Amino acid sequence: MNLAHLLQRMARQFPNRAAIFHGTHAVATYAQWAQRSAHLAQQFQDAGLQPGDRVALFMHNHPRYLEVMFGAWWAGLAVVPINAKLHVREAQWIVDNAKASWAFITSDVTADVTTDTGEQLQGLQRVIDVDSPNADDLWALPHASDKPPTKPIVERQSDDLAWLFYTSGTTGRPKGVMITHRNLMTMGLAYFTDVDAITAQDTIAYAAPMSHGAGLYAIPHLMAGARHVVPASGGFDAAELFELGQAVGPLSMFAAPTIVKRLVDHAEQTQQTAEDCGNAFKTIVYGGAPMYAADIQRALRLMGPRFVQIYGQGESPMVGTALSRFHLSDTTHPEHAQRLASIGVAQTPVQIRIADEQGHDLPLGEVGEVLIQGDSVMAGYWRNPEATQAAIREGWLFTGDMGCLDAHGFLTLKDRSKDLIICGGSNVYPREVEEVLLQASGVSEVAVVGAPDPEWGEIIVAFVVTQLGSTVTAQDLDTYCLKEIARFKRPKRYELVDSLPKNNYGKVLKTELRQRLAQP
Repeated sequence: MNLAHLLQRMARQFPNRAAIFHGTHAVATYAQWAQRSAHLAQQFQDAGLQPGDRVALFMHNHPRYLEVMFGAWWAGLAVVPINAKLHVREAQWIVDNAKASWAFITSDVTADVTTDTGEQLQGLQRVIDVDSPNADDLWALPHASDKPPTKPIVERQSDDLAWLFYTSGTTGRPKGVMITHRNLMTMGLAYFTDVDAITAQDTIAYAAPMSHGAGLYAIPHLMAGARHVVPASGGFDAAELFELGQAVGPLSMFAAPTIVKRLVDHAEQTQQTAEDCGNAFKTIVYGGAPMYAADIQRALRLMGPRFVQIYGQGESPMVGTALSRFHLSDTTHPEHAQRLASIGVAQTPVQIRIADEQGHDLPLGEVGEVLIQGDSVMAGYWRNPEATQAAIREGWLFTGDMGCLDAHGFLTLKDRSKDLIICGGSNVYPREVEEVLLQASGVSEVAVVGAPDPEWGEIIVAFVVTQLGSTVTAQDLDTYCLKEIARFKRPKRYELVDSLPKNNYGKVLKTELRQRLAQP
């Protein structure tokens, strides 16, 4: 099994179908995409790279991201995606740990990367800026050719490494998650059964980082022969995406909740109707961070039923649970409010359990660690057998997320196990407090963390971003919490801030907030 066969299959069936767009401009048909990837595979082999070797992609979103990714797979190599917002020293650590042979970059990833010389990214055979003239030889193909490539694909086993994804590393050095061809094939097929049906007329837009789950959604859309669009800006711009959807057809995309919120804000500010939104967007898959009930209710009200929530991890990419378009829109169901606060039911290829620290099943409704088993679960952590043994036990992935299951199979997340606050001997899940505070007048964003306290063990601290023009005070928020939640759950401190620290995937960096509280 080699994922490159998906591209070859589509290039043979529909060679002239437009495949990759940069903004509204088509830059490759399926045949050209396959030709360029196959040609690149030949360059890898000519340089002596062997099946299983690693190629790093330290790039912002770019049309050539897809060509490099499938070119590496065509040659039997593994892709190492690197977050484009990392410092070059952090990228260097990943390159070294992965023992990558080549690296592809965009020149804007960091000002002090010197291309093709390796002066900044060391230990590589070659560093290629995909926009530089030196890179053009790797893509030296007739632009008008409509013939699929004849170069054979290097065969790989289902459990061979395809995608070496490094975790965020908020608690230390990042770990390399070994994702196989089988894992990604499972993810691609699960999209059709659990997320959304795709046709050749669909368009996937890459506004979220392609180094993360957004880039992996190329796989199911390639399976269907859909169009792949990288916005001209290379990232997220709400106005651009609305215009792009109107120009090239309703977009499907993956979005962190912060991006969804900004899309909804734009729709409201520009007085877009639900019909207008439907002309611009087909499906918005959201995940990667908590989506609060109030936010998704507002999104559905303003933009209509075009949302699907997914839950997964780098260790089970994009596959865990799904809260379908139907369940989000089924407002007459007596448990709709509870389901709206959940993250849906187990996707078809996996099983979900809730267990205690020893791995024993807990009764329905009790909070414990979320466990996942199935063909999407990673092979393990790269060069880290101890971490692998801790994370995968008897075939089950211990996610570190805390949640509970109801009788109908809906999973509700509470928090990461490390985010649990124990205040005076009582367990407090920050998300529950955040959900309440987001209902308070004048509140835009909230993050709740624990701070060490000699008397209580930990106290609850809420970092609150207020809406523009709001005059809400900490006393107002405390009064609201006293009316809405148990006294022991209410924050002892309220920090009114201009913004919350986030990574480029929209996740709030609670570790940074705890560090702020630790400063004298």
